[in-house]
Order: sequence, then structure tokens, then C-alpha cells
Amino acid sequence: MIERILFPVEFSPPCAAVAGFVKRAAEMFGSRVTLVHVCDLTRNNGFELIARTMREVAEEHQAVAEDQLKSFLESDFPADQCSRILRFGEAAEQIAEVARTGSFDLIMMPTHAGRFRRMLLGSTTAKVLNDADCPVMTTQHAESGIPRPLKHRVWVCAIGLSHDSERVLRLASQAADAAGAKLVVVHATHETAEANAGRRIRELVTTVACEVETSIAVGEVKQALLAEACRWDADALIVGRAPRRGALGRMRDLTYSLVRDSPFPVLSV
Repeated sequence: MIERILFPVEFSPPCAAVAGFVKRAAEMFGSRVTLVHVCDLTRNNGFELIARTMREVAEEHQAVAEDQLKSFLESDFPADQCSRILRFGEAAEQIAEVARTGSFDLIMMPTHAGRFRRMLLGSTTAKVLNDADCPVMTTQHAESGIPRPLKHRVWVCAIGLSHDSERVLRLASQAADAAGAKLVVVHATHETAEANAGRRIRELVTTVACEVETSIAVGEVKQALLAEACRWDADALIVGRAPRRGALGRMRDLTYSLVRDSPFPVLSV
């Protein structure tokens, strides 16, 4: 299912800290990893233009980026096993384009706790989540910058029982099987709708023909889903995005807040 993983890098310590997380995912899925870095050649500090032209400054920035990308995480992702791609322009746009044209199956991105929490809607990660066609896995927000190791004991799939729920459950089942994980399907609802939700989940499970445990969480949706995932001590939380981009984008407020606040890695499909 997941043969090719795209790992966007920007040479920061938090980015280097997730190398083990990406390696673990590649081992679990039997995938090949490709590193991509996006360089904005139009950015400069102003002083660089005093003695040189814009073109000369851009050429230097490109050369520096090429050298950094070649050596970055070489011990974790050797060049003879993991290719590297350098692109130029707006980061999120280029990452999504590389994933699309390169037929990547998964994008794995670190989320820096402080900035991502404050500027979620404007962050590169949030834009990639909205624009990318393939699934995106984000790390949980660890203040230390070191994410919780990705394992394969229990993965929780949050289901909203919309018309898109079958697609989400099918992908979640395939991903959990590939990782050797037990899959738990969780739906959050108000208490009055609990019986109907249970029936609908059973119908979905029968349609997808997957082996899962199911759970109904009663209460406010985000808090109930995260509490249930914590109860299962989940290794990953799987959530759905709109399958196609529209006027409102792929992501909705609930999905954004789950990605932002989850104490677990989140696989957005």
C-alpha cells in the first residue's frame, strides 16, 4: 500500500529529530524514503544585494541548499538508498506537487509544537494537509522536538459516519494491516444517537470486510475522540480529509484541531 514516502526537510533540529520516526514508518510499511527540500531563491537579508546582483545571490543560495540537502541525515538516509529532490518556490505548493507528480503514497512531516499551534492555518504543514492528494502523517507535538516512536500495537480510526466514512475506514484498515496493528474504530456522538451510530458502524465494518474493535465515545467530538484514543493508548490516530479540494478546502475545523492537539501521530487520509 505505501511503497514511497516523501519526507520534506528544512535542515532544522526539530526536523532532524523526526528522522527515526520516518525510518520506523519506512520499516513498518517496507517503503523507500525520498527527501525533498524547497528553497525560496527570492529571499535575502538585503545586505547580500549591496555587492552582488539578485541572480548571484540566488545562485549562491541554490548551491548552499544543494550541499545541505546532499549531506542532511546522510547516516539515516544514505544517498544510494534514498533519493533527494530540490525544488524552488512556495514550500507547501512544491511539496504537494512533488508528491503528486512523483506518485508518492505518503507524506511524513514534523509539526513544530509552538509555531504550529499558534499559526496552524498559515503553516506549511497545514497547507500540505489541505493540498496533498496522498495521505499525510504528522508527528504529535512534543515540546522537546522528539516525537513518540511510531509502533504497531493499536491504531485508532476516527469515523464521522458521513458519505466518506467507507473510504476512510478502508484506507485505515489497509494501513493498519500493513503496519501489523490492531485497528479500533471510534465514533463520537451525543448520547441520544449512540444506538443508531453503533448500527451504522457495524454496517460499515461489514461492507469493508475488516476485523476491528469498535467504540462509541459520548460527548463533545474532539475531546471525546482524543480521550478514547488515550484510553486505548493509541500509537496513531487516523482521520479523514475531504477526498477532493473544494471552495472550503480539504480540511475542516475538526480535522485541523485533531491534528493540532493529538498526543499521537496523525495519519490524515
